[in-house]
Amino acid sequence: MQERLQNYIPPKALPRILGLLEHEHLTVKIKKERKTRHGDYMRLPNGKHQITINSNLNPYRFLITLVHEVAHFEAYNKYGKSIKPHGAEWKKTFQHLMLPFLNPEVFPLELLPLLAKHFKNPRASSDTDVPLALALKQFDEPNDKSYVFEVPLGQEFKLYNGRIFKKGNKRVKRFECIEVKTGRMYLFNPNAEVEII
Repeated sequence: MQERLQNYIPPKALPRILGLLEHEHLTVKIKKERKTRHGDYMRLPNGKHQITINSNLNPYRFLITLVHEVAHFEAYNKYGKSIKPHGAEWKKTFQHLMLPFLNPEVFPLELLPLLAKHFKNPRASSDTDVPLALALKQFDEPNDKSYVFEVPLGQEFKLYNGRIFKKGNKRVKRFECIEVKTGRMYLFNPNAEVEII
């Protein structure tokens, strides 16, 4: 496990992560990129538990995602299976597990204030915390994508699956975008990565 994880997370986080993963009924699999999620947790039919994490995440996002999924496992073990996936029990567990990593030996200084704010009330996805998501993306490999908030009003853009949308007005937090083919309106997070046409 150590050999696999040491290439994906900040080095100073490795000992503590290995301690969190010391469960005989828990496995971690590193997967190819999935566009709809960074990772997931699942209780398998045989009673074992599995966490999967995307291999293309930068070390800081990988660490946050891994601890997020471990929090699901820990919350399940402590509170049972009737809890909400991202309810109060999971949030409390995630905060508790993440706290020891929130220091300058693990994360760059510029991320720490954003992480501290995020973990006062962690969300189901760090991507919905726009300032944090944008700060984390600066550590990603460069690509030719743009963020929805950068796309000019009325401009068409394409998703990873080929669907084409036209950017509309901003609501409170998200942008109204019309799918060109169907005319249906969808709401996009400002930091969704898209390809401008």
